[in-house]
Amino acid sequence: MAVKIKKSEKLKKRFIEKYRIILLNEGTFDEVFSIRLNLLNVFLFVSFTSLLLISSTTVLIAFTPLREYIPGYASTDLRRKSIELATKTDSLERVINFNTAYINSIQKVFSGDLEYAKINIDSIIKAENENLPDLNFETTEAELNLREEVNEKDK
Repeated sequence: MAVKIKKSEKLKKRFIEKYRIILLNEGTFDEVFSIRLNLLNVFLFVSFTSLLLISSTTVLIAFTPLREYIPGYASTDLRRKSIELATKTDSLERVINFNTAYINSIQKVFSGDLEYAKINIDSIIKAENENLPDLNFETTEAELNLREEVNEKDK
């Protein structure tokens, strides 16, 4: 146990001991620059600098157009164009399906394969819904009286 305490104390002492870095002019041996440090200060400075460098690089790439050069990121213009083209192809597919159904029905008329007794229920319902008169949904006096009578009976 005493050995572990001695090792941790030595390591702690080594991180806290002061060191001096001196820059000398070689020709005149004049001191140009001098700084006192310990290993803990150097470790903290290197850690902070690397963290700052990594975060600034991440921010620079994430919030500028540089992200377009990273594989997997698409430009906003390219994304907008792809959405626009997808909607156009969907509408064109619907038009093509409608045109092929129309051409097939015309071919049936010309070839005489037309079924006269066949009635399309969907087209009848659609025609009925299109010819609905304007309906008035306001409550009348008779409805109000009926509601009052029902409320009285429920009580």
